[in-house]
Amino acid sequence: MPRIIYIEHSGTQHEIEADVGSTVMHTALDNLVPGIDADCGGECSCATCHVMVKEEWLAKTGSPSETEESMLDLNPERQSNSRLSCQIEVTDELDGLVVQLPEFQF
Repeated sequence: MPRIIYIEHSGTQHEIEADVGSTVMHTALDNLVPGIDADCGGECSCATCHVMVKEEWLAKTGSPSETEESMLDLNPERQSNSRLSCQIEVTDELDGLVVQLPEFQF
């Protein structure tokens, strides 16, 4: 099982085993990782599952879709490595993926 490492704004880390085919968001929710609200349930319509992907993982997580870009543009904490965790599907290739959580979710 791939491991995803979530780093809270405070620095607290959560290393979680994820199911292939799930999403980074659902894995966080299923394991009570704080900082991912996921108000829309993974429909890419709210940006409350915003994460920052560590630079070395950007190529493996892919680029945001047009819809995801639109949602990210509404977020004042957006960075160049921002993604919506509902849009990152867990694959074996993502074993060890590191994502940072913003200070606030909107």
